[in-house]
Amino acid sequence: MKKEDIITLPNEHLRTKSAKVHIVTDNTRTLIDDMTAAALDWEDSRPHEISAALAAVQIDRMERVIIVRSDFDDKNTRDFTALINPEIVKFEGGTSKDYEGCLSVSKIYGKVPRYNKIRVKALDTEGNEVRFKAEGFLARVIQHEIDHTNGIVFIDHIRDETKAFYTLDDKGELQPLDYENDIKDNAVIWEQ
Repeated sequence: MKKEDIITLPNEHLRTKSAKVHIVTDNTRTLIDDMTAAALDWEDSRPHEISAALAAVQIDRMERVIIVRSDFDDKNTRDFTALINPEIVKFEGGTSKDYEGCLSVSKIYGKVPRYNKIRVKALDTEGNEVRFKAEGFLARVIQHEIDHTNGIVFIDHIRDETKAFYTLDDKGELQPLDYENDIKDNAVIWEQ
């Protein structure tokens, strides 16, 4: 798959809950390969960004499958870990706001509150249950992707819409957007 296979708002599927995977099959593993290919193709077209993760819905497959990059700091490490039917079983610690972007919300970034620590349950590619703790950026990424499986997009968490959106300039630096001139006309297509 290619970056062009990644759907963006206002596609209504991004606002739809994905279906649980009942049996992990070769089709599930092919889906994961397709997701990885699309994520890496998108990343290869961006000089200042990495593809941290992707949910199946983002390539228009309505299954509860996400992939998460194995190394967020090294763009040369192109491995992802797949989580099937991921769910957060416990939120821990406080919350913090940090910048998020999304392959399905083109060129928009914003500060989103997320829990700092979570406990996750999922299936691996062989259908075995895995449980683990995640914190920091990894916890943020997993919460973002699980939101996708529930029909939620990161912009839904941003409350102060007049000052909360950003875009990247040519140097890869975040620059604030003017809500009245840059966002307001598109806000309707983003709404739940």
